[in-house]
Amino acid sequence: MCAVCGCGEGDIRFEGKAKGQGHQHGHANGDIVHSHAHDHDGVAHTHEHARARGQDHVHDHHHDDGHVHAADGTIHYGHGPAHAHAPGLTQTRMVEIERNILSKNDAYADENRLAFYDHGIFALNLVSSPGSGKTSLLVETIKRLAGRLPVAVIEGDQQTANDAERIRSTGAPAIQINTGKGCHLDAHMVGHAFEDLPIDAGGVLFIENVGNLVCPAGFDLGEAHKIVILSVTEGEDKPLKYPDMFAAADLMLLNKTDLLPHLDFDVAATIANARRVNPRIRVLKVSARDGAGMDEWIDWLMAARQMALTGSPALAKEA
Repeated sequence: MCAVCGCGEGDIRFEGKAKGQGHQHGHANGDIVHSHAHDHDGVAHTHEHARARGQDHVHDHHHDDGHVHAADGTIHYGHGPAHAHAPGLTQTRMVEIERNILSKNDAYADENRLAFYDHGIFALNLVSSPGSGKTSLLVETIKRLAGRLPVAVIEGDQQTANDAERIRSTGAPAIQINTGKGCHLDAHMVGHAFEDLPIDAGGVLFIENVGNLVCPAGFDLGEAHKIVILSVTEGEDKPLKYPDMFAAADLMLLNKTDLLPHLDFDVAATIANARRVNPRIRVLKVSARDGAGMDEWIDWLMAARQMALTGSPALAKEA
């Protein structure tokens, strides 16, 4: 995934109380070098990738590098097993690189999942495109959970601590991760943030991912569930345009329903498109502004938390 998007060519910064010793690690793998440096006093993290440079190619109807010209003029990349394209890399090489990156991430995710389970923490990975209303919905959710459950938040953005400050204004602790040019959180970042995040046993950890409907789909953070938030201002075909994200999610929150009277938006078509991609996805219609659907969302959260925390870490992933 990282080899495709090239994310992470910049500084990753953690805000909030940090502890422990600085350290660094890296791994090299043929065409890709992936490294992190950690300074917990700073608290700056760097994350770098080196990728193979592109090569010119001649267009044809079907190409060895995995793209196809359709009759309607559309160019389709990623018809090989990697479902992605990087200039100069074959689909076979893409699969190899992607597996290596994701297997490393999955190992960290498994560590996170065990740590969450051991601490009695129910973790949710909130994903969406920018502007979906994810933070506003999260703020309203925290207010409704006040006095019922401990809550903490890991915020992911490329820059600023604006969203973390909004979360802290509710009284909930939050740690901001700025990914620089990176377009997603990974399990290693989340694990380090969790080490420094005060949350009591039995609580809920919300991980608000970077606004992006592509790369976060492929990165397990150790969460019990991915929850995709789709605004009614975004268009009915979003699930079809970004199928990997909706396929990876267990729940879709159709947000900003208070705006429906002012929009030409087909709710039924949107839900049908989501279930065309993922027949098992649950859908709730919500509005942080007028409170519509919030009770149903809280009920889902409480039931899912109970199910996840009464089983094993493996069951928590599958709940």
